[in-house]
Amino acid sequence: MSDEQTTSGPQRKIIHCDCDCFFAAVEMRDDPSLTDIPIAIGGSSDRRGVISTCNYPARKFGIHSAMSTAKALMKCPQLRLLPGNMEKYRQASQQIMNIYQDYTDLIEPLSLDEAFLDVTGSEHCGGSATLIAEEIRARVVAEVGITISAGVAGNKFLAKIASDWRKPDGLFVVTPQDMDDFIETLAVSKIFGVGKVTAAKLHDMGIETCGQLRSFSLAQLVDRFGRFGKRLYELSRGIDERPVKVSRERKSISVEHTYPQDLQDLKTCLQQLPILMQELQRRYGKHKEQRDISGAVVKLKFHDFSQTTVELSTLTPNLALYQQLCEQAWLRGERPVRLIGLGYRLVEHKPQQGVQLSLFE
Repeated sequence: MSDEQTTSGPQRKIIHCDCDCFFAAVEMRDDPSLTDIPIAIGGSSDRRGVISTCNYPARKFGIHSAMSTAKALMKCPQLRLLPGNMEKYRQASQQIMNIYQDYTDLIEPLSLDEAFLDVTGSEHCGGSATLIAEEIRARVVAEVGITISAGVAGNKFLAKIASDWRKPDGLFVVTPQDMDDFIETLAVSKIFGVGKVTAAKLHDMGIETCGQLRSFSLAQLVDRFGRFGKRLYELSRGIDERPVKVSRERKSISVEHTYPQDLQDLKTCLQQLPILMQELQRRYGKHKEQRDISGAVVKLKFHDFSQTTVELSTLTPNLALYQQLCEQAWLRGERPVRLIGLGYRLVEHKPQQGVQLSLFE
C-alpha cells in the first residue's frame, strides 16, 4: 500500500483477514484423514440440523453454510458430518487474534474467524500493509495450523471484497492506483447490503457493475433507494470512511431452539417458554451488571420457514409477558412452529459509561 498523503491525512491501510472454512479447517488440522473428503460441521438431519460450515471438497457438491443438513446429505450422500467443538474453535480464534495484536491494536473482530485490522500507523514490515498481511498469513499457518485469506485496501469495503478474491489461502491487494479500475468492473452484488431485492432493482435499471452504477447521480439513487442510495453512490466510487471499531456493543441477548418435531399448536409453544426463559436468564446473568434491559422479543419460525418477530419495550420482562408476545406471534401464522426464540433488548451505553465486551463472552 502507498503512504501518499491525502487531504485527510495518510492513506489508510486496512487488512481484512478471513479464515478459510474455519470450523472445518480446525477439524482437518486435528485429523488429516479428513482433508480430502467432503466434511461439514452441523446438526443431525433428523433434528432439523443446519450446516455451519464445510470444507472445499464439500462445496464442490453445492453445499454451503445455513443449508439444512438433510439437503446437504441429499446433494452429497458421502458427506462426513461432524458435530463441532466450539471450545476448540474459540481457542484457535484466540490464537489468531493474539497474532493480529502483534501488529496493531486497532482490530475489529466480526466473528471468531474474521476481523478488520487498521495498520496505518504500524511500523512492522517497513510499514507495508501487504508485507504485514503476508507475515500474518504465514504465522497463522505455522502457529495455528490453518490458512487464512486476506485483502488489503484503503478502506473496509474494498479490503473485505479483496479477501474473497483469491480464496482459499490467498492474498489480494487493491492499491490506491488500481482502485478505480478494480471497482469499474466489480459486480454490484458485491456491495454490502445489496441482497436479491436490491440487486433485482439495479438490474431492472440496467446496472450490473459499479461502473454502470456511477452513471447515476446521487439524487437519482436516493430517489430510488432512499438512504441506501447514498451508500450505493459512495461505495461505487470506493468511498468508505468507516473506521475500524475496536469496541462492539451488544444490542441484545437471545436464545432460540429448533424442535425435532413441529409444535402443532399455541399451547405446545407456550409450554416451551419456561425452559427458554431459564436459558435466557442464565445467559443474561453474565452481563446484567453492565447492561440494563429495555425490551422483550419473541421470534417464531413456522414449518414453512417463514418467521415473525414481536417485541415490546419493558424494563422487567417476565414469563407472562413472553406468553403474551408468543401468542401474538403465533396468531400471525396459526400453523406449526419449528423454532422459538426469546430475547432481551439492552439499553445502550452512554459514551462515558462504555464498557468493552470480550469477543469470547
